Amino acid sequence: PPDPCPAHSGVFQKMVTYECHFINGTERVRYVVRNVYNREQYAHFDSDVGVYVGDTPYGEMQARQWNSQQEFMEYKRAAADTICRYNYEVFGPFSVER
Repeated sequence: PPDPCPAHSGVFQKMVTYECHFINGTERVRYVVRNVYNREQYAHFDSDVGVYVGDTPYGEMQARQWNSQQEFMEYKRAAADTICRYNYEVFGPFSVER
């Protein structure tokens, strides 16, 4: 039978997740981006911190590179308002108030 271990399959997966955490409606909004490679989170962005943080040695290198891009970081810092709060207003009546 084939080896069920994914590490031996030769298949690699990169994934980025985007999360909006709402505390008391839109009074406090937290935007989190998680960068994952082969089920291991290597870097993340948290709007409460305001910068990327590396979770592995490779992630630290990536975080330094991303954090050095001023325009990119301004976009990430503004995402709590432009993405999360906006989507809350759009989808709130359909999901929260039901």
